[in-house]
Amino acid sequence: MTKYPRSEENRKRRRGETRLRGDFLGAGGLDQSGLRPIIIKMRREIQTFFVVVLTAIINIPTTQQCGYQSCNPVKEGMINVHLVPHTHNDVGWLKTVDQYFYGDKNYIQVAGVQYILDSVVQELMKDPNKRFIYVEIGFFSRWWKEQSQQMKLSVKKLVDEGRLEFILGGWSMDDEATTHYNAMIDEHTLGFQFLQENFGECGRPRVAWQIDPFGHSREHASLFARMGFDGLFFGRLDYQDKAERMKTKTMEMIWQGSPKNLGSQSDLFTGVLYNLYNPPGGFCFDVTCHDDPIMDDPNLHDYNVPQRVAEFINATRTQAESYATKHLIMTMGSDFNYQIANMWYKNLDKLIHYVNKEQERGSDINLLYSTPSCYLYQLNKANLTWPTKQDDFFPYAIMPHGFLTGYYTSRPALKRYVRHSNNFLQACKHFDVFSSFLGRSNYSGIQMLKEAMGVAQHHDAVSGTEKQAVADDYALRLFVGTNSCQNIINDAYKLLVPIDQSVPLPEQQFCNLLNISKCSATEENKQLTVTIYNPLARNISRYISIPTTSKSCIVTDPFGRVVTSQIVPISMETKRIPERKGSIAENNIVFQVLLPPLGYSTYFVRTNTVKDKQQETKQQYFTSDQDVTMNNTYISVTFDGVTGNMKMIKNLQSGVSSQVDHRIQYYTSHFGNRTVPMFEGSGAYIFRPNQSVPLDLEHMFPVQTKYLHGNLVQEVHQQFSPWVSTVTRLYNDAQYLETEWTVGPIPTEDGIGKEVISKYCSDLKTESTFYTDANGREILLRARNYRPTWDFNNTEPVAGNYFPVSSRIYLQDTKRNIQLTVLTDRSQGGSSIQDGCVELMVHRRLVVDDNLGVGEALNETGADGQGLVVRGKHYLFLDTIDRSAQLHRDMALKLYMEPVLSFTNSQMKQSEWSKHFRTQWSALGTKIPRNVHILTLEHLKQQISSDTFQQQILLRLEHIYEKGEGGQLSNPAKVELRDLLRGYEVLSATELTLGANFKTSDLNRLPWKYKSDSDENNLKFIPYDENNLFKILKGKTILNRLLKVDDNHLSDNLVVTLNPMEIKTFHITVKKT
Repeated sequence: MTKYPRSEENRKRRRGETRLRGDFLGAGGLDQSGLRPIIIKMRREIQTFFVVVLTAIINIPTTQQCGYQSCNPVKEGMINVHLVPHTHNDVGWLKTVDQYFYGDKNYIQVAGVQYILDSVVQELMKDPNKRFIYVEIGFFSRWWKEQSQQMKLSVKKLVDEGRLEFILGGWSMDDEATTHYNAMIDEHTLGFQFLQENFGECGRPRVAWQIDPFGHSREHASLFARMGFDGLFFGRLDYQDKAERMKTKTMEMIWQGSPKNLGSQSDLFTGVLYNLYNPPGGFCFDVTCHDDPIMDDPNLHDYNVPQRVAEFINATRTQAESYATKHLIMTMGSDFNYQIANMWYKNLDKLIHYVNKEQERGSDINLLYSTPSCYLYQLNKANLTWPTKQDDFFPYAIMPHGFLTGYYTSRPALKRYVRHSNNFLQACKHFDVFSSFLGRSNYSGIQMLKEAMGVAQHHDAVSGTEKQAVADDYALRLFVGTNSCQNIINDAYKLLVPIDQSVPLPEQQFCNLLNISKCSATEENKQLTVTIYNPLARNISRYISIPTTSKSCIVTDPFGRVVTSQIVPISMETKRIPERKGSIAENNIVFQVLLPPLGYSTYFVRTNTVKDKQQETKQQYFTSDQDVTMNNTYISVTFDGVTGNMKMIKNLQSGVSSQVDHRIQYYTSHFGNRTVPMFEGSGAYIFRPNQSVPLDLEHMFPVQTKYLHGNLVQEVHQQFSPWVSTVTRLYNDAQYLETEWTVGPIPTEDGIGKEVISKYCSDLKTESTFYTDANGREILLRARNYRPTWDFNNTEPVAGNYFPVSSRIYLQDTKRNIQLTVLTDRSQGGSSIQDGCVELMVHRRLVVDDNLGVGEALNETGADGQGLVVRGKHYLFLDTIDRSAQLHRDMALKLYMEPVLSFTNSQMKQSEWSKHFRTQWSALGTKIPRNVHILTLEHLKQQISSDTFQQQILLRLEHIYEKGEGGQLSNPAKVELRDLLRGYEVLSATELTLGANFKTSDLNRLPWKYKSDSDENNLKFIPYDENNLFKILKGKTILNRLLKVDDNHLSDNLVVTLNPMEIKTFHITVKKT
């Protein structure tokens, strides 16, 4: 992906400007004066090389086994340099995923994935000693489909012998700051399934490989550990952190992914790569590079073997100074390298030969073809005591004024679309399961959205760091996949809803723009049904709002009872949104729905010819100095009568209160200085504001504030400027306050970029601390101007304190026992720059590029070309600290698994409809504990029985609380599987690892020796015994892992026990009862 330089030298190297240097440093290194005698001697010895076939020079025996047994041998006592041939293939960035695969638009970037795989496979088949790793299964699966059966057999042989090894194995290399854990698990499962189906056990990745994401999440480490990975390697590390780790030789460590909750099950060996993911300077032998090849004919004027050998030895010794063992990993490849693989392998063969030949003169350096897995295996055998880490690697800075915290918010509309699409995908998978019970399944249809979501998790997709044309392509893929899933849900309803088949169910229509009050299905019909599916395994109540042209409506529930509703006028700010063009709706009708678990309810809406005053929404403008207060049973919020600003929030149940001021502000974006290397401004990646205190809009207080109230919902509408407005909303029985923000088009006529924040300031005493979530799961404590593992020098007081917020951020005042929590509807950047305040960046529009590779400014122009308008929501809770966990855990779940609405325009009366169609239905057969979430319910492609009423289902259950949260809700939970699904019996359940690609009973991870941060006297160690590392599996010797995951959570009577934050994965077999 992003190929911005680590240093000015690397910047020049990519332009072909770096000259070969003679300052060879380090113990045993060669200096310029010592080259001449070596050159003379090597000229004599070189003759013998030409009579030997290069592939036979590397005298390493081949194997017929995959896994750790396939590794090429090392030499004890020497510095073993593991050369890892690899390519990094972005699933979209400067070009679309299709363009990258086919090598289209090479004037943008010379990159064609199909040629890489063609070329590499041919080279690997020539020489059993060569190795190659591949990562992005979204690309590999495409290539695989185009291959002949003979080629597939050849590739499978390479995999079975460990010569071609799959690393990571996800559909893409996902971003770690802006992804949600549900989508992250899904996209890795998608890749694992492909590998398992086509390559079996030898296709199973053993190492995670996150070489390009811009910072690293602790939750990812925890999830990778639960997927069964033995280790993780990544390339990007904060420049200050890296300098400290290089100095102290702590570039490799044990990352404790969930020290509080999951313990050692979430620990993961983690290594930081020395050269990002590039080869040492001067040793890129790719068609896209400009480095000198190894010219080993002594009769040539440019004969350079001695220099090349000396340079590589110097690079090796320099790197060795930063690592703890005599094993080093060198990544021999980079972005879209190996389109002509022979260029790489021919030079690597020579490099290995000539560097190893120096052993005859006393060199202690040994080069070999290797993989990250084989390197990890040798580190494990070294039997060292490793340092530990318990926090994460955010934020990531590349230089004093280059904090990559802008991408936490970049392309906010796409970020929301990805989150919404994940919601829809889960519902779609549910309906596919329900349809399979009735003899119909649509694997290919659902696969479209699975693959689109797999691509969207890429670190240049949901991150917002791609070109605009590529972002449009990502959105189109999600649109096509979602439409396919809408058809699947429509077809499923035709099976589930009819009581008999005498009357066909009308087509379901879906509205994708309800957030801006646009829906042709509801605007054009005087009578309609609204079917709402609840993807959660619990009963929920929810307020829904649908656009209408009517001034009065009658709403009835599934049993014909009239439901209280309210007509709310659509605001002028909403009507001005360009994407609403064509909508004729003037109002929204709001009503509350009650939904069964994993089920639907159908409500009926028809125009009322008689105006109902009970439905009316009254409006009044703030015209005096009298404060305005909205309240319900739980919350009271007061707005200042003079300024219009929010003033105070009270929790009427717990009695806590706080002054809370809410306003929209912005930072102006730094231009950077292109004449000074590595001095960049704000761009798609970097957030670099011109000021440390955000600016108010044209007016410090709202220009216009009005209060709307009715029988269900109260709203305060505030317009801060022509391009910024908010609606603060309080529903009758809600324990939260909803803030809807609309921002854009951000004006740039002044030639200045702007980065807009939503800021909530309270009177809480927070002592420079705040809390953010990690990918929607565990919560991490943050502190301003502080990093837990090094002495942090913050050169950017705002950007250096920004962190990714996937779903929530909160403040705690421990002395007053108050917590202010803000939940988001998408990933955003956030912080607490001053005590008592929370700010979330909601939108950004820039006028310059940050010079980190994208090549264009982040300037989204929207449907009308004037600038993108973005709308979103925040949800506020104010309560005691001990009560807050229950509120935000429950709400976060409801936000990412929202109900799915569909509509029909049937003119059938409800009484007649109810004779032919079920108006309410649930798939859940047994009650699920409140602290448990059904994370995955998915029909598997393969059938296990010819009986159509017996199916195999992928099921994940999740405990959504951490230890110590929510009182009794953080206790272990039990779930009975036998009658989980109504009308079906669970016959058996096999527990799998998180990625669903092998049984937990087969999981044995490599053991590591390390001191626990929580108890320095506690040395966690399982003695290393190589004889225990192997087992016979289906006639093949496969290296197995130690450190088994505790799989004693499933009793004989199919009762599952879940501990806090635990996710359990099962293949279950079900049969109709």
